[in-house]
Amino acid sequence: MNYPPTRTEAVVDTLHGVPVPDPYRWLEDERSPEVQAWMRAQDAFTREHLARAPGRDALRRRFTELFYVESVSAPAVRGERYFYVRTHKDKEKAVLYWREGEKGEERVLLDPNTWSADGTVSLGLWSPSWDGRKLAFTRKPNAADEAILHVLDVDSGTWSEVDVIPGAKYASPSWTPDNASFYYEWLPTDPSIPVAERPGYTELRLHRLGTPPDADPVVHPRTGDPKTFLSGHVSRDGQYLFVYVTRGWSENDIWWKRVGEKDFRLLVKGEGAKYSLDVWRDTFYVLTDEGAPRQRVFRVEPERPGRADWRELVPEDSVASLQGLHIVGGHLALEYLQEATTRVRLLTLTGEPVRDVALPGVGAASNLYGLEDRDEAWFVFSSFVTPPQVYKTSVSTGRVETWARVDLPLEPERYTVEQAFCRSKDGTRVPVFLVHRRDLKRDGDRPVLLTGYGGFNISLLPSFRASIFPWLDAGGVYAVANLRGGGEYGTAWHEAGRLHRKQNVFDDFHAVAEFLVRERYTRPGRLAISGGSNGGLLVGAAMTQRPELYGAVVCQVPLLDMVRYHLFGSGKTWIPEYGTADNPSDFQVIHAYSPYHHVRSGTAYPSLLMMAADHDDRVDPLHARKFVAAVQGAGSPAPALLRIEANAGHGGSDQVAKAIESSVDLYAFLSSALGVTWAP
Repeated sequence: MNYPPTRTEAVVDTLHGVPVPDPYRWLEDERSPEVQAWMRAQDAFTREHLARAPGRDALRRRFTELFYVESVSAPAVRGERYFYVRTHKDKEKAVLYWREGEKGEERVLLDPNTWSADGTVSLGLWSPSWDGRKLAFTRKPNAADEAILHVLDVDSGTWSEVDVIPGAKYASPSWTPDNASFYYEWLPTDPSIPVAERPGYTELRLHRLGTPPDADPVVHPRTGDPKTFLSGHVSRDGQYLFVYVTRGWSENDIWWKRVGEKDFRLLVKGEGAKYSLDVWRDTFYVLTDEGAPRQRVFRVEPERPGRADWRELVPEDSVASLQGLHIVGGHLALEYLQEATTRVRLLTLTGEPVRDVALPGVGAASNLYGLEDRDEAWFVFSSFVTPPQVYKTSVSTGRVETWARVDLPLEPERYTVEQAFCRSKDGTRVPVFLVHRRDLKRDGDRPVLLTGYGGFNISLLPSFRASIFPWLDAGGVYAVANLRGGGEYGTAWHEAGRLHRKQNVFDDFHAVAEFLVRERYTRPGRLAISGGSNGGLLVGAAMTQRPELYGAVVCQVPLLDMVRYHLFGSGKTWIPEYGTADNPSDFQVIHAYSPYHHVRSGTAYPSLLMMAADHDDRVDPLHARKFVAAVQGAGSPAPALLRIEANAGHGGSDQVAKAIESSVDLYAFLSSALGVTWAP
């Protein structure tokens, strides 16, 4: 491979007595003209290489059929107004609509397709007031996390010129019942504040419509700790205000007060446990994993908020993991996972079982969307072979009907989904979903695309992924591994894959790969792996630990230099998940698996496609640059390619055309690496 040249420097840090070479440290500085030139050269080299891959036209045609779709989201109901997002076959971005009544005339509220000539400004979150007459929403340049908060009048569609609030990266507006104010999280935009320190500057503020945001009172001050997240919300009746101080993905504190009181008081201190709550009719409903790895629910009376007075309402389930709680139609709606598939249960507010919501099949469903005092509710269901469908249900009767459906040019009966289990290095039982054509022959030579995540208590569910169908039609297998570090089996599953136990995640992934080879689905040369963000760390570690086990690697917006990750982007907020190289015992573990530090010269690595985004303000793209430089410098004969998506953030671009081109490049790369032929 005639790569663009990359120089090295003799940079060596000594950490806790251990020399740590870092020859590509200079690639960390994205503002450097040299780094910019290097990025342009690498991206051009990659695109030229991928342009020669066979089958691109067939892939583009198929992805165009699958990605440009007509779809409708579940609605948010405020008063008699319905707000929802619709995608169109002829538009790049989803459009926000509203109706007066469920059957009212559909009206455009926000169309981000019109916001910029190049489509680089995106709609972030949106939150209607309780009467449905105002809407708070964020605009995000380059689909990044940084955002500006705006307010519009729903009836006229007019954007307020006063209610414009920068620093809305973490903002989630919580409206007061008078519809004239909202609480929100505010982050200073002062460029002198180091990026990695900014999370600790988050404040909870109160904005009154029509007043200058600069005068918004601070309701709760910043924590000053960049390892924490601060968030807050007000109860629907406006009586109670809550503040969450969250440390990582395993514990948080909740503070509360009655609106009008001066000081917050501590409801619960999270010491190795996490808590969330809903409020209805002067009662707190607390969901927690305290003393219950699969979570349980407590009822708390505000007059007696002490921990000793909490009453267990829903005990921990013996097999299913409780994922979320909503109050809908005067009932508790509880979302569970059992063997990584969804169950939704309804209980009374006093904890008596009512029914399981009738789901249309085995797959991934949302919890119920709705209001505490209205009988109608909605949920979204999909499976690996069923596109997302929106269903309406009656909380009181259990009736379920289709509210909105997606039709795609698919024949679901051609495919099958199975769940298999294997044993990890330490004997832990690890599940994996396998999707393939019904006529698949297990001849040990099928191309397999294996993905996973394994971190941050995030669960990978058997949900729809349009991009996999060309792969399936070409005779491939799509595999999703549910690894430790995720939330599929509750807190204990997460804890078993974080901090000093992170190697368990990689061992689980290797075990699934070995299972796929042993059971004659594939062989190492035809086994591809993919992962993004923390999943990018996963496949980076898999590639450097077991290069002989994998034939191709797609690594997206990853963390890979684990020794220095906490110095950039949102890295310090992840210290509770990974640890930090500043700590001697953490360093020993992190350095042992950090992918960037384990690239070895003369090793035959699998083909690598690194997919980065130029405006990723969550995981700094330096990880992608340094790792690709290291693999190229190691002299491996297989390609090591860096593709950089322009005007895109951590989640990529939200333009359909760009998603199609990204998917074409990804699967064209797999075609070249594994010898896959695409159906015409």
